[in-house]
Amino acid sequence: MAGWRTLWLVMFAASYSEGWVAADERPGDALAAACTSCHGVDGRSSSAIPPLAGRDAADIALVLQAFRSGERKGTIMGRIARGYTDQQIQDLAASVGLRRQ
Repeated sequence: MAGWRTLWLVMFAASYSEGWVAADERPGDALAAACTSCHGVDGRSSSAIPPLAGRDAADIALVLQAFRSGERKGTIMGRIARGYTDQQIQDLAASVGLRRQ
């Protein structure tokens, strides 16, 4: 089961394209949709996986960058984050996290 989830997440992330964003969506919304399979709908995880709800967008970006660089270890997040560009990390964090006013 975990293998299919990983494959789906990687395929979904790889299909991300700025041109596919609808007018009412933010650029990271397509990527953020994949996060729900592990982190729960609206980032409210009901498992041992950390929830994203209530996290600041800047903090989410820092964590994703740490996963991507290998500074932060995880079971799958390092592999997922390695596929993101700096811009995709910023877009994703803005879609998932709280925005500072």
